[in-house]
Amino acid sequence: MSPIAPLAPDRLYRACDTGHFTFTTTAELDDLSEGIGQMRAIDAAHFGIGMRHAGYNLYVMGPPGSGKRYLVRQLLDRRVGTEAKPADWCYVHNFSQQHKPRAIRLLAGMGTRFHADMQQLVSELQATIPAVFEGDEYRRRLAQIDEEYGERQARAFVEVGEEAGKLGVTLLRTPNGFSFAPAKGDEVMSPEDYEKLPQEEKERFERDIGSLQEKLEKVIRQVHQWRRERLERVRKLNEEAVLFAVGHLIDDLRGNYADYPAVCSYLDEVQQNVIESMDEFHHPREAQTGLAALTREPPDFNRFRVNLLVGRDGTEGAPVVYEDHPTYQNLIGRVEHIAQLGALVTNFLQIKPGALHQANGGYLLLDAIKLLTQPFSWEGLKRALSTHEIRIESLGQMYSLVSTMSLEPEPIPLDAKVILIGNRLLYYLLAQYDPEFGELFKVAADFEDEVVRSADNDLLYARLVGTLVRRDKLHPFDRDAVARVIEHSARRAEDAEKLSTHVQSLADLVREADYWAAQEKREVVTRADVERAIQAQIKRSDRLRERSHEAILRGILHIDTDGERVGQVNGLSVFQLGDFSFAQPSRITANTRLGDGELVDIQREVKLGGSIHSKGVLILSSFLAARYAAEQPLSLAASLVFEQTYGQVEGDSASVAELCALLSSLANVPIRQSLAVTGSVDQFGRVQAIGAVNEKIEGYFDICNQRGLTGRQGVLIPASNVAHLMLRQDVVDAAKAGRFHVYAVETVDQALELLTGVAVGTPDAEGSLDQRVAQRIKHLAELRRKYAKKAESGSGGGSEQNDE
Repeated sequence: MSPIAPLAPDRLYRACDTGHFTFTTTAELDDLSEGIGQMRAIDAAHFGIGMRHAGYNLYVMGPPGSGKRYLVRQLLDRRVGTEAKPADWCYVHNFSQQHKPRAIRLLAGMGTRFHADMQQLVSELQATIPAVFEGDEYRRRLAQIDEEYGERQARAFVEVGEEAGKLGVTLLRTPNGFSFAPAKGDEVMSPEDYEKLPQEEKERFERDIGSLQEKLEKVIRQVHQWRRERLERVRKLNEEAVLFAVGHLIDDLRGNYADYPAVCSYLDEVQQNVIESMDEFHHPREAQTGLAALTREPPDFNRFRVNLLVGRDGTEGAPVVYEDHPTYQNLIGRVEHIAQLGALVTNFLQIKPGALHQANGGYLLLDAIKLLTQPFSWEGLKRALSTHEIRIESLGQMYSLVSTMSLEPEPIPLDAKVILIGNRLLYYLLAQYDPEFGELFKVAADFEDEVVRSADNDLLYARLVGTLVRRDKLHPFDRDAVARVIEHSARRAEDAEKLSTHVQSLADLVREADYWAAQEKREVVTRADVERAIQAQIKRSDRLRERSHEAILRGILHIDTDGERVGQVNGLSVFQLGDFSFAQPSRITANTRLGDGELVDIQREVKLGGSIHSKGVLILSSFLAARYAAEQPLSLAASLVFEQTYGQVEGDSASVAELCALLSSLANVPIRQSLAVTGSVDQFGRVQAIGAVNEKIEGYFDICNQRGLTGRQGVLIPASNVAHLMLRQDVVDAAKAGRFHVYAVETVDQALELLTGVAVGTPDAEGSLDQRVAQRIKHLAELRRKYAKKAESGSGGGSEQNDE
């Protein structure tokens, strides 16, 4: 096998070619209106927004910071301007069922007008009705009725009195009513004179008084009837007066809202209630004094007012609402209460709208994780979308937590497009475990994490930088600064052929580069400013990296970067701390001895190894058995461990290093400690790609560089990871100078030859590594058979002795 050469320096970093940039600074570029490489997601979003059928709500998914909300908002802003404004919604008093306020739908802008008109009507009623009852015409007609019935009543009693006088009887008016008594002349006969009368005269008086009493009772009954007639005439007079005063006001409103039958029906009820409750206007509370003013319930004119729940006056197009705090009440609406005399009271004016009301007829944007973490919000939203109506309910009543009476507002029809914004995991969990989710959110817009790095996308990226610069009023970037931003984006994507679509991190870098340019009093941001911003971001986060590397350099953590050792190799471990990741070498050792084929993963045995790491160890165990003991038992025991690690080890990226350490121990061939290894392996010995390849190379380079580069140090990586290389400039410079090397390997055999300097060859090849491994395994197998025979002989001899 021919020796493997290190990678050329130009393969360690793919620089952005500024030759295809035709601009000098980003000030010359147009704004980018759509995301880069997000056509699949944008097409899905267009479809979901445009599809008006039930259930076609939209779930927008992608990593946080990818600009999902911004792009969706852009799409909506371009669309909503061409759509009609949705209706206004009002709640009014229900005169027949006071606890069930009625909902009224009006054209956009008419709700505000209706609210003002009813407010004006109440003011005019309060001023007009008392004035009518104080007017001369009303007083004259009321006096006329009183005079008429007074004369009629007086005439009836006079007639009874005159008839009584003819019979010698006097009609007396007493505090207790009327009575009759015998008369003597013009005076009432005294009891003494009455006793002197003959018996016949007494009997005549009694008969006459009895007859007169009957007539008097008829008159009194007639008077009661007349009083009722008077009250009825007064009532009609009052109604006539009120209608005369306010009827034209309500008639004018009926004319203004003739196209709204619900409003006209409501105005009819208002007019009837005004007439029925005219005394509240006639005798307002201000006229009461003392205890009566405190104990008597004040007139409630609020019932004639309008609760403008949602008004579209002053808006254009369909509404776009983003609810940042989607609690149940903020979504569905609520009924508030007012404290009065130690009690909580409410009315239809205390009905408050939710985000669904505000977005009705338009679009509602919600953060999925915020929605799902609020109690009852997800169920409330699903109920509204399923029933196509917004029903405001108290949670206390819904779950029978309180027994007090509250309002039950009439539900409002719902016609809104709901757009959930969240991550992919949440989408797949909802799709799997919530059967209603698929029925209500039928469209998914999946935003890409990265896009292909090409000349066209480089230019789009430059326009995106220019857009961010203008949006935040920053200094323009020159073409070299844009190129460095693009190169850093490829590094964030962990792929030299891709660009990250993480807009938030890009915006942060642009703003920070602008800051450093301003510190240097530059009007244009340069490549040096971008580089300084990148290094400043790293510096703010690398405290633990410095402490870790310090422990290695001081010898607290034993890592050899020179010399040779059997059964020991430098692996590479990555640590993720928030948005910052770094790597450092890890000392991996292997030990082999006589055994029965057991491979002990010490990390797993002490429960410090993850399942993927354990899988990698089992794969290399399978490779070992298949290559060297396919037709015989594997007569060895081996152990593998990450030395001086005290936390969880996860991932299979060290399986190549572990296999090399194991084979080094078996063959008793030393491994060059100047090289570090990363990569996973399959059962056939092929080396597979791993993550964070740049951080791993740089982590080992930093240790070697601080100890002094010798030209022998380097890192072995999978060949499939070469396309991912975007190394720091100091690493590239060291490679150019031949002081540090990066090797790409495709198989374990290539890695072994680089690490040991010995050709792997075949078991039959003299001096090859494979021959040494095969001989060691054969030797262990012979030892095993030997010890097995001794054990059998010892066991047999013992039996014969027992028989004797």
